[in-house]
Amino acid sequence: MQIFVGLGNPGAKYERNRHNIGFMAMDRIAQDHGFSPWRARFQGEMSEGRLGGDKLVLLKPATFMNLSGQSVGEAMRFFKLDPADVTVFHDELDLAPGKCRVKSGGGHAGHNGLRSIHAHIGEAYDRVRLGIGHPGRKDAVAGYVLHDFTKADQDWLEDLLRGISDGAAALAGGDKGRFQNAVALRVNPPRSSTTRPAPPAPDAPTPPRADAPTATKPPAPPSDDTRSALQKLADRFR
Repeated sequence: MQIFVGLGNPGAKYERNRHNIGFMAMDRIAQDHGFSPWRARFQGEMSEGRLGGDKLVLLKPATFMNLSGQSVGEAMRFFKLDPADVTVFHDELDLAPGKCRVKSGGGHAGHNGLRSIHAHIGEAYDRVRLGIGHPGRKDAVAGYVLHDFTKADQDWLEDLLRGISDGAAALAGGDKGRFQNAVALRVNPPRSSTTRPAPPAPDAPTPPRADAPTATKPPAPPSDDTRSALQKLADRFR
C-alpha cells in the first residue's frame, strides 16, 4: 500500500493557483482510474483505489500548505506505513513549465509544504516535482505561486496532468523511468522526421522540361506556280 499526496491550499479561492498543481494531479488520477469519491479524513480529503493491483490512497491535505505535514503524518501512522511508501506531488519553481522530475529524499529547498512534511515524517519520501517556472525575481515568488495559471498555460498543463495519470500505475509499481516517459510522451510527443511534398495546384500548367525539344513552325508547302515575275505582273492586267 502507498500514499500519493498532492500539495495545495483548500478552497475555491486557491483552486486554480500554480501552488495547487499537486491537488490537480490527485484529482486527475482519481477521475481517470475510478477511485472512490473524496471524503474528509486525516485533516484533508482522501480517495482510495487500486493501481497495478496494489491499494493506493490519494491525499489532499486541508491544513493549508505550510501545515501539510500534519495530514501526511496522521495518514502514514494510521496505515502503519514508512516514509518510503509516501510520494508527494508539488509545484517546482526551478523547473520549466511542464517539466516533471522524480526525486527520492533530500532537502525541501524552501518549499513550505515540504518543510512541514520533513518536520513530521523526515526526508526519506519520494517527490514528484512539477515545473511551473520562475517569475524571475525572488520577491515575486509569493504572488506568482498564489496566482492562477494563465490561459496560455492551459495546453501544457493539461498535457502534464494527462501524462501523470498515464504513468501513475508505473510510479506506484516503482518504475520511475517509465512514469517520466509517460509524462514526456504527453508533453513532448514524438514528431515524424519525414514530410510529404505538397500536391500540385489543380489545373496548374506543367512546366516544360529543360531538355524538351522546342516546337518550330512547320515549313510552308512548295508552290506549283512556275511563272516568272514579269508574267505574273502581265497576267494581273489581263
